[in-house]
Amino acid sequence: MTKIKTPCIGICSTTSLGDLVCRGCKRYGFEVINWNAYDADAKHAVLKRIEKFTTQLLSSRFRIFSVPNLKLGLEQNAIPFDPSLSPYCWLHNLLKKHHQQIGDLSQFGVYVLSDHAHLELQALVEQVEEELLLLSSAHLDRYQLSPEQERQSSPESK
Repeated sequence: MTKIKTPCIGICSTTSLGDLVCRGCKRYGFEVINWNAYDADAKHAVLKRIEKFTTQLLSSRFRIFSVPNLKLGLEQNAIPFDPSLSPYCWLHNLLKKHHQQIGDLSQFGVYVLSDHAHLELQALVEQVEEELLLLSSAHLDRYQLSPEQERQSSPESK
């Protein structure tokens, strides 16, 4: 069985700043802490959630017209990516780690869709990050029980 790699891209805010959602990989703090204890199914579920949110937001703003160019650009700039995930996840890693050095996004096989072409890349990246954090936080609030909710739903409390 193939080992599932961590989605960490070296920009962790859960351990350094105590954020509930990591500003780098978008895992929840408890997922970062417990990652090595998770089985393959749990890791896969985390990755699929992150992939879904990332692909949803990035595909509404960017188009990848050359996956090989994107992959080559990531490799040349030593930016980590998981080849089993959507290339939009790879693009997210590129934008998080390298957007300030990008002069021409088309060299990476990517262009900005016309609805967002008026924005500077920095502003577009910030917009995507804010929305990813908002979406991830909303998902956490909706689907993860608070300690009080966990106590109320435990068999001992009934």
